[in-house]
Amino acid sequence: MKRRDLLAGLAGLPLTALLPRIALAAGGGGTVTAVAATETPVLLAFVNTSSTIWSAKTTEGLLEFDHDLTPRPLLAAEWDVAEDGLTYTFRLRQGVKWHDGNDFTADDVTFSLETMKRLHPRNRSTFAHITAFEAPDPHTVILRLEKPTPFLLTALSSGESPIVPKHLYAEDADPLTHPNNTAPIGTGPYVFKEWVRGSHLIFDRNPNYWDADLPRVDRLVVRFITDAAARTIAFETGDVDIGVRTPVPFRDLEGLEDLEHIVLEPQGYTYSPPNITIVEANLRDPILSDLRVRQAIAHSIDREALAKIVFYGRATPSASAVVPYHKDFHLADPSPYALDLGAAKALLAEAGHPDGVTLTLDYTSEDQRLVGEFLRASLSRAGIALELRGQDMGTLIARIYGDQAYQLHLASISNLFDPQVGVQRLYWSKNIIKGVAFSNGTGYQNPEVDALLEAAATSTDRAARIEAWHEVQRIVARDVPNFPLVAPTWLTIANTRIEGHTSGAEGAYDGSLRRLAVRA
Repeated sequence: MKRRDLLAGLAGLPLTALLPRIALAAGGGGTVTAVAATETPVLLAFVNTSSTIWSAKTTEGLLEFDHDLTPRPLLAAEWDVAEDGLTYTFRLRQGVKWHDGNDFTADDVTFSLETMKRLHPRNRSTFAHITAFEAPDPHTVILRLEKPTPFLLTALSSGESPIVPKHLYAEDADPLTHPNNTAPIGTGPYVFKEWVRGSHLIFDRNPNYWDADLPRVDRLVVRFITDAAARTIAFETGDVDIGVRTPVPFRDLEGLEDLEHIVLEPQGYTYSPPNITIVEANLRDPILSDLRVRQAIAHSIDREALAKIVFYGRATPSASAVVPYHKDFHLADPSPYALDLGAAKALLAEAGHPDGVTLTLDYTSEDQRLVGEFLRASLSRAGIALELRGQDMGTLIARIYGDQAYQLHLASISNLFDPQVGVQRLYWSKNIIKGVAFSNGTGYQNPEVDALLEAAATSTDRAARIEAWHEVQRIVARDVPNFPLVAPTWLTIANTRIEGHTSGAEGAYDGSLRRLAVRA
């Protein structure tokens, strides 16, 4: 059904039957409605990075960042980094309260950072060389390192390193399953109000926020709209105000560009550049543990056609998990396994599958389903049959990272501001941690890659770091534990009635939206 036909069919329904509105909260700031295509299993990015999109609304980090990644004060009012890069001192903002009324202190910071060093998919490597987390007084935090970490300061944002209230976490509490993950109490500009699964989230203005002038809206509503055409209609009709990471089908962007009340904003993705769409293989699986099978899959992938057909030309093909946005670190070499169906068939026969092989491919979103259907058609020509298996994000995380019961799965992997933070986790053997989402879920282990990653993580020589990363990309391209595909173009779609949604490098996604406002 075409979008105009769907819209006509729904025209006779009351608006509340299509996308029911939440009543406006008391106050003069108004309500802003955001849209999400999928529902995250948690709302706090403390130990599960699937939720950075909402985490920063309630729970803040030490710093925020301008569009050029220059740090600005947030929970840290001032900071100092020793010349040798081994001591970081933060003087915390005073008078800050948690949403439950307790005082924010340095103990909250040290507890949060120590826990993320153990359990956060990315901060396990980012914080690896911090040897001491000190709180000499309630408003000072000192981090001591055994080796430099040149990207450490940039990692201390709200979305990447949220500071949680230590007093809520009993000594025997498991941070992975803590209730604060789904009903977060933070210091942020918005207070968590309600989560109706499958429908919506509500965040209300924090009346006791440490910046008395912010936030400037009374209520932030998040609508979960899984149907792609319905998301586009919601923007066309003005029923939603904002969505991030190109939240509509790429085929609909041209039409939205022509609407006077819609803005397509490319800024706000410096901190977290466009993700790489990637297929990951379970190297524990008896079929996929054979390199020849993975090589056959690689020989069957046409990235250029995928970018053109599925993403309407608004994606950049990449055979590397380091996205092209990272111009220096990205290795632009093509895959060593060029599109060659004959070679793919020969490799399958050599691996003991002369009649082909059948594999499952897990996915979550509608966009991923389209990618999966493209891959199913492409790989079938080489004798590789894909059985597509859709599920919600929580089910996928449990299957991939908990039970490790999968063969292939589609993922959208964030590089963030440095590949050491966003990409190392995919290939570093020390990031194989059962139950921790978006880490090394493939089970890939290569001592040479480990050594290169660990050297790049502590080097203050940028050229040396770049060369180490180029070599990592060459090695994993040959080993193919996963199959990078494309980096889609990311846009924030916003109604012109709102402003302040893209005020820094973290944009509306990882940023707190604390400067968001409804135009007069």
